[in-house]
Amino acid sequence: MRVGAHTSIAGGVYNAVEEQLEYDGNCGQIFSHSPRVWQDPNIGDEEAGEFRSLSTEHGVGPWVIHSSYLVNLCTPKDDLREKSIDSMQKEVDAAATLGVPYVNVHLGAHTGAGVDGGLDNAASALEALDIPDGVTVLIESDAGSGTKLGGTFDELAGVLDRCDQPLDVCLDTAHMFAAGYDLSTAAGVDETFAAFDDQVGLEHLECVHLNDSKHGCGTNKDEHAHIGEGLIGEEGMRAFINHDAVADVPLVLETPTEDGKSFAWNIERVRELHEA
Repeated sequence: MRVGAHTSIAGGVYNAVEEQLEYDGNCGQIFSHSPRVWQDPNIGDEEAGEFRSLSTEHGVGPWVIHSSYLVNLCTPKDDLREKSIDSMQKEVDAAATLGVPYVNVHLGAHTGAGVDGGLDNAASALEALDIPDGVTVLIESDAGSGTKLGGTFDELAGVLDRCDQPLDVCLDTAHMFAAGYDLSTAAGVDETFAAFDDQVGLEHLECVHLNDSKHGCGTNKDEHAHIGEGLIGEEGMRAFINHDAVADVPLVLETPTEDGKSFAWNIERVRELHEA
C-alpha cells in the first residue's frame, strides 16, 4: 500500500522526502511554492536532482504537486483565466523537472457562468496547457460549496469528456462526503465507487486524498479530521481503505495536526485499518 502525507519543501524540495520518511510514508504531495500567492516554482536542477535521487533511494513515490489555491479554471474572467493557465503550465513543467507524475488541481468556481459554462471554461483552459510527457493533470473532487465545480461525479466526467488532454482524477474522501456521497458505511462506499465507475470510470482514479470529515454528509463543509475519528468514521474509513478500487492507488493524507496527533499517527492508523 502506498500511503503518505502532504509535506513541506521549506529549505529545499528534497526536504519533503526526509519529512515523509519521518512520518513512515512512502508516497506524498507537495506545493511547488506558497499556494496562496501568484508565484513561480523556483526549483533548480541540482535541487531537483537531489529530490529525485532521495525519492528513488528510499522508495518514496509517486509524488503529487498540488496547484495553487488561486487557480480557477472555471472562471469567466479573462485575467484570472490567463493567470490560472500560466500557473498550471509552470506546475506541470516543475513536475517534469522533479520527475513527479501528477499535478492536482481544483476546477474552481464558475462565479455566474453556470455549470456548463464553467465546465467549458475549465476544459478549454486545460486544453491550453503543453503538458510534458510523463505528467498527468488530476482533477480533484470538491466539497461543492457555492459555485465551485467538481463536487459531483457528473461534473468531473464533464471536464474529462470536454477535454482532449489525458486527464485523470483525484478523489478526496472528506470532499466527497461533504458533497453528499455517504462513505460512513461499507455499503455506502460500495455505492459511491459504483457511481464513480459508472459516471467517470475507475480507470481514471489515480490518487486519493484520504481525510476524515468534521462535518456531516451533504453539508458542503470542507474541514478535515483524523482518520476514523470524524463523521466518516472507522467503519467507513476501513471499508474505503480496503476496497478493491483503491488497491493500487496512492493515498495521500491532508489530516490536521492537533490533539497530539500528527501525520505519523494518521499514517499508522491507515495501516492498522488496512490490516484489520
